[in-house]
Amino acid sequence: MRAIVQTSVGGPEVLTLADRLEPILNKGEVLVRVHAAGINPVDTAVRSGAYPLLGEPPFTVGWDISGVIEKLGPDTAGFAVGDEVFGMPRFPKEAAAYAELVAAPADEFVLKPKGIDHVHAGALPLAGLTAWQALVGAAQIRAGQRVLIQAAAGGVGHLAVQIAKARGAYVVATASPSKLNFVRGLGADEVVDYTTTSFSDVASDIDIVLEPIGGDNAERSLKTLKDSGTLVSLLGISDKAKTDAKARGIHHAHISVVPDQAVLRELAKLIDAGRLAVHVARTFPLAEAGAAHAFLATRPAGKIALDV
Repeated sequence: MRAIVQTSVGGPEVLTLADRLEPILNKGEVLVRVHAAGINPVDTAVRSGAYPLLGEPPFTVGWDISGVIEKLGPDTAGFAVGDEVFGMPRFPKEAAAYAELVAAPADEFVLKPKGIDHVHAGALPLAGLTAWQALVGAAQIRAGQRVLIQAAAGGVGHLAVQIAKARGAYVVATASPSKLNFVRGLGADEVVDYTTTSFSDVASDIDIVLEPIGGDNAERSLKTLKDSGTLVSLLGISDKAKTDAKARGIHHAHISVVPDQAVLRELAKLIDAGRLAVHVARTFPLAEAGAAHAFLATRPAGKIALDV
């Protein structure tokens, strides 16, 4: 099979196409013929060495997968050869998703929604799981609550807006000028241009903040929250923000996404019901994974994917 490998950390140019042996299936695993692999910021951070999640190279990055089951390992139940599936296996361990074949635990995949193709299904898992685990898992979002979603046009953000609306929340979202209409189209009730207006000046009485930037930005986020509200951060926040949150009875949850078959099924239900859509800004062939990483650095709306 062909796979993207890197033997050193660095820029997008370290991602090279190579021939590799077919993965060996272990108990409870499936072999998936990959049709599409989503690309996420964590992929680029691992590739560059900024986030040494996989240790020293060589390794293959990527976790988002959509494809077709080609083989079943020993004692594997729940799927059949030929099933179309998607998932985010093994995170935070190596899944090697940038490849033609991936072997991974069967219980970290679900059937692909019939209403979308592999590219859109492959772009969904990591960002969709993150958004759901933040809003539904950590914040326990309820209908009628006011939710502030920052970077709402991004991979996680554009899905979080739709999940919050599907749960009956009122959504205030931040975005750059060129993406304001995109975010409005997702269903956001209010959209703030963060280049001209500080969200902390216009958003108030917020029950839940989804904060993806960390550091000092969390301090401004707290200003928008009700006492006893919930701040969900995807990165670390400042010590001052932690102290301020505790003093006001604000719950702070710092989440790191994990595989979750049950949540993948919930995301698939929303897709099939027409209440969740994955926006794919652009696709690249497997051999151009480096170019895909370079494009991700331009911060496109939604997601990008490798069309394997």
